[in-house]
Amino acid sequence: MTVVGWYVHHHGAGHLTRFLAVRPHLDAEIAVLSSLPAPAVLPPRTTWTVLPRDDEPSVRPDGTVRLPQDSSPTASGLLHWAPLRHAGHTARLAAIAQCIAERDPSAFVVDVSAEVTLFVRLLGVPIVLMTQPGERTDEPHALAFRAAERIVAPWPDGVHPAGPLDAVRAAVRWVGGVSRYDGRGDSDVEPGHVVVLGAASAGQVAAAAAATPTARWTTLGGPGGVWADEPWEFLRRAEIVVSAAGQNSVADLAAVGARAVIVAQDRPFGEQAATARALASAGLAIVVDAWPEAEDWPALLERARELRPEWERWQTAGAARRAADVIAEVAE
Repeated sequence: MTVVGWYVHHHGAGHLTRFLAVRPHLDAEIAVLSSLPAPAVLPPRTTWTVLPRDDEPSVRPDGTVRLPQDSSPTASGLLHWAPLRHAGHTARLAAIAQCIAERDPSAFVVDVSAEVTLFVRLLGVPIVLMTQPGERTDEPHALAFRAAERIVAPWPDGVHPAGPLDAVRAAVRWVGGVSRYDGRGDSDVEPGHVVVLGAASAGQVAAAAAATPTARWTTLGGPGGVWADEPWEFLRRAEIVVSAAGQNSVADLAAVGARAVIVAQDRPFGEQAATARALASAGLAIVVDAWPEAEDWPALLERARELRPEWERWQTAGAARRAADVIAEVAE
């Protein structure tokens, strides 16, 4: 029986979404470890261990409160996050070690963490590291890249400039954009329908809607937005999607063939800015640096309507299966 460990980072929902997209294509028992709670419906043959947090104040036995950011978390730049004498951090790594000792995984997927990558490799388990775009030239990333048996880049080869992955190119597998909606079906566009995915405040959307009276705006998630466990029906009916530049969001846009306006959000290592530049260079979306003024939206929507994006260049079709194949190769 093949067992694969899988670390799901807790920031945002993208890492969990990617796991859920890849999981059906992997014939193995999966032991997930994450600070996130388990999803409402856990995939078959999958266990979920909730890890202690290492980013909250820690109370020592003598009552002293220690903030992790004040406890040398970077080890003088060698690591990203490993606070000294933090009970949650210690318990977190102990839980990972216990899982490995008990389950004996043949491979371990890390999405994403330099520290977990190094720790699991020190425990003698081969790593499949999910990576992200951006300026990842620092020492912790370089260590993690070198420690991994394989590195999965969930975008097409060549859409980002040469960077740190070139130094470990033999280990990298560019699988294309991983979307939960790959193969879901065709769009059924409703003219004038604009759907916003996590790119603006309620006030910003309201001002844009007031400036474009012939359009109907729907915001998914966030304050004042519509909550949808299944955003597909909104995306397939949108004439234009206004979205941040996260990896999962972009892959979903590619899967539905959307005409899109991209507003990159500020993220560590310039991840979304890098993706936005790649989309603009490929002519796949209208890209803006910040949320536009209300009076700019009529022209922006018109430019988006004129797009004929060749989203097949993002190689979303089959990407989740290709990622699973990389994991299976290492596990075998």
